[in-house]
Amino acid sequence: MRYSLAAIILFAALHHTAADATQALASGGHSSVGIASWYSRSDRGIRKTTANMERFSDKKHTCAAWHLPFNTMLRVTNLRNGKSVIVRVNDRGPAKRLVRKGRIIDLTKAAFLRIADPGDGLIPIQICRL
Repeated sequence: MRYSLAAIILFAALHHTAADATQALASGGHSSVGIASWYSRSDRGIRKTTANMERFSDKKHTCAAWHLPFNTMLRVTNLRNGKSVIVRVNDRGPAKRLVRKGRIIDLTKAAFLRIADPGDGLIPIQICRL
């Protein structure tokens, strides 16, 4: 499989900075770029409550991020199609092993559906703090 130089540079940049991406937002930055995934109640290991003790719901437009305070509002834009969704941070994630692979946010299934097909799995996104 051959990759273009631009794709390799983009992957390296996302991989190297993913752990810092939400941290940059937390320290006052306005936006960040990385990879988003989605999670739902049917996934193994998902608890009935989120990290801030709200009842988890696949139907809410919420997300999991490590370095942002709970209740932070974000605009998440799919860089492939330009669609965006407003979400609220109410959980912690993605799993730290996945952050090392470039993921910076987990969206609920309802939020992900607004900007992509869940079958896509992972999408390049831009996060803007509102």
